[in-house]
Order: sequence, then C-alpha cells, then structure tokens
Amino acid sequence: QVQVVESGGGSVQAGGSLRLSCVVSGYTVCMGWFRQAPGKEREGVAGIFNDVDTDYADSVKGRFAISKDEATGTLHLQMNSLKPEDTAMYYCAASYGCSLSRLLRRDEYSYWGQGTQVTVSS
Repeated sequence: QVQVVESGGGSVQAGGSLRLSCVVSGYTVCMGWFRQAPGKEREGVAGIFNDVDTDYADSVKGRFAISKDEATGTLHLQMNSLKPEDTAMYYCAASYGCSLSRLLRRDEYSYWGQGTQVTVSS
C-alpha cells in the first residue's frame, strides 16, 4: 500500500513564498501536485515524470517549481510570488502507471495524500 503524506502549507501574504513537501512510500513513476479551492474542481498544478520531466499549469508557470530530492525521494513544490487566487487545499498524488502527457490529469493518479491548506491574503 502506497502512502502519501504532505506538509508545508500555511498562510502568507501576496507576493510571499511557501514550500510544500510530500513523502511517498513505495515505487512511483509520476508524482504531482493538485489543488482544490472551495466550490471548484480539483486541478493539476505541477507534475514530474521519472524524476526528470515536468509539466505545469499555465497559471503557475514561472512562479512554482516542482522537484524531487534524489537522496530522500521527497517531492517539493516551491511556490513563489503567491497570489490570493492560489489559495486552496493542495494535494500530493503519485502513481506508477502513468504517462508524461497526462501528468496534470487527476485520473492519472492512484494514490493521494490528505492535503495541506495554503492561504494567501491580499
């Protein structure tokens, strides 16, 4: 059973930064970050395939960076220049049966964390 545990959420003012972390037990090929704001669909934010190839939602390109620590296997999401519209519950997801072209699709992932809240105030 693969377990996914996120950490690092919090509250910050617009323009600030936060870094999310995610630890996954077990083998994975794809890992990703998704977010869900109240009343909205869960959307893909960033994903990484085979620890190398990445993809980002247009809304976060140039502000967010996804990376994986090779030594610990921990997934990170560095979020800079945060905006109030980035406020959401952020979820880490993982899968071993996935493709690079579908990194930001919810249905590509089998394992999900419980989420960590990110709140950006104006």
